[in-house]
Amino acid sequence: MFTSIKKHRSYYISALALAGPLIIAQLGHTLVQTSDTMIIGHFLGKISLAASSLAHSVFMMVLVFGLGIAYGLTPLIAQASGKNNKEEISKLLSNSIWVNIIVSIFLFCGVFYGSMYGMQHVDQDPAVVEEAKPYLFVLSLSIFPLMIFNAFKQFAEGLGFTKQAMRITIWGNVLNVVLAIIFVKGMFGIEPMGIAGVGIATLIDRILMMIIMGGYVLKSKYFKEYMFHFNFFSVQIKRIKAILKIGAPVAFQYTFEVGLFAGASLIAGKIGALDQAAHNVALTLASMTYMMATGIASAITIKIGNSYGKENYDRLKTFAKIAYRIILGFMIFTAIIFAVFNHTLASLMTTDKEVIALAAQLLIIAGLFQLFDGTQVIGLGILRGIGDVNIPTLITLFAYWVIGLPSGYYMGVELEMGVQGVWYGLTFALLVSSILLYMRYKYMIRKKFALS
Repeated sequence: MFTSIKKHRSYYISALALAGPLIIAQLGHTLVQTSDTMIIGHFLGKISLAASSLAHSVFMMVLVFGLGIAYGLTPLIAQASGKNNKEEISKLLSNSIWVNIIVSIFLFCGVFYGSMYGMQHVDQDPAVVEEAKPYLFVLSLSIFPLMIFNAFKQFAEGLGFTKQAMRITIWGNVLNVVLAIIFVKGMFGIEPMGIAGVGIATLIDRILMMIIMGGYVLKSKYFKEYMFHFNFFSVQIKRIKAILKIGAPVAFQYTFEVGLFAGASLIAGKIGALDQAAHNVALTLASMTYMMATGIASAITIKIGNSYGKENYDRLKTFAKIAYRIILGFMIFTAIIFAVFNHTLASLMTTDKEVIALAAQLLIIAGLFQLFDGTQVIGLGILRGIGDVNIPTLITLFAYWVIGLPSGYYMGVELEMGVQGVWYGLTFALLVSSILLYMRYKYMIRKKFALS
């Protein structure tokens, strides 16, 4: 293995250099939820923490669908860049912006008319539901700026420019924390807003991120040659279909996985408010490592998409191989951190001793399941780079909803194993997904590209 690392040193350096800013940018989505959870857990108590868990579970299903649609742009940009087709790249951007605007309208309506109703009919604590509703509404408004931000972000990342989105994400998260504390505690003459104040802080943060990222792409000297062909009102059905052909299946992949965890949260809520709060704490921490893994997967998608555009299949295979090695090393390291510092990490999120104790137990399980979570997200990233998204979508549907959720419910509720049983079901789902996606990758390499 060490001989292979030495041999392919340039590939590792190239992939990690691209992945670094992507990891931070991807982590930013989770850090918003993490900081919100910490503020709610420390200042507002157990009911509010459970309410945030319920709202995030419902909202994240909608949010990641939108992120998946936006992500459909990146492989197309990477492939067009491999062919040095600047006009195609600029037209893909304008069409992506329109796709994201329209999708955000549908997603907001889905939250406002669907999720609000659904929360009240899934056997949850009425006090938790009542507190979650205003928070969810404000979060749903943030879909609009976040989707437009992502159109510009995915464009830049597809061309290999990843640092600006990283910087915007870092400062955005700092602003989010500061505003959330001010609104929740009622500082500087502002009336305390409770959990809704956390949502308002997130909304303001995402509006500013959209404005800055859009200005960077449209005005930067790095994209001047692409902006020469850019026309905001240039809308072509052909390119919209191309974006949706990749983006829609990716959106469903994200939705199926987040739906798995949302379903797990609902099952935990059925067991009790303590279980749901502990689930929220542990999942928030585990989501941080998952989003870091998606940063690595996004970098590999770009590298493989570029190799695919150049028809350099040896390069494609090498990047796929090192991606699995990088993710395994990273996830083993974070699994050790979760196992050794499980109580300390849980204590960062809340002061409730019962929640800390139960969440610490879940983090031990998380150390195992994130190994499979990492390998399956890399498998998805590799397949997206070559435009293979339909079969992987069916794989995630099967693994998450046919295997994971029913087994989690059976162990958690029927066998009375509590929320730990639910998490064993999550682990099994991710194991099945990672194995099937790796088999799909090997099949595509052997059959479609006829590579040795």
